[in-house]
Amino acid sequence: MRSKMLDYTALTIAIIGAVNWGLIGFFNFNLVSSLFGGISWISRIIYALVGLCGLYLITFYMQTGSNE
Repeated sequence: MRSKMLDYTALTIAIIGAVNWGLIGFFNFNLVSSLFGGISWISRIIYALVGLCGLYLITFYMQTGSNE
C-alpha cells in the first residue's frame, strides 16, 4: 500500500529540482544557490532530498507495470 502524501511530496520536490535544473540549463541561474548560498549544508540537504525523491519515483515505473 502506497502513501499518497509521500507520493505527492516526492513528486513536488522532484519537480522543484527539475525546474532548478531547467533554470541552470537555460539561464545559468541556480535557484538553490541563490537562496541558500553556494554549497552550504542546507543546499546539500536540498540536493540530497531531490536525489532521494528521484530514486523513490523510479518505483512508479514498477507500479505502472504491475497494473497492466
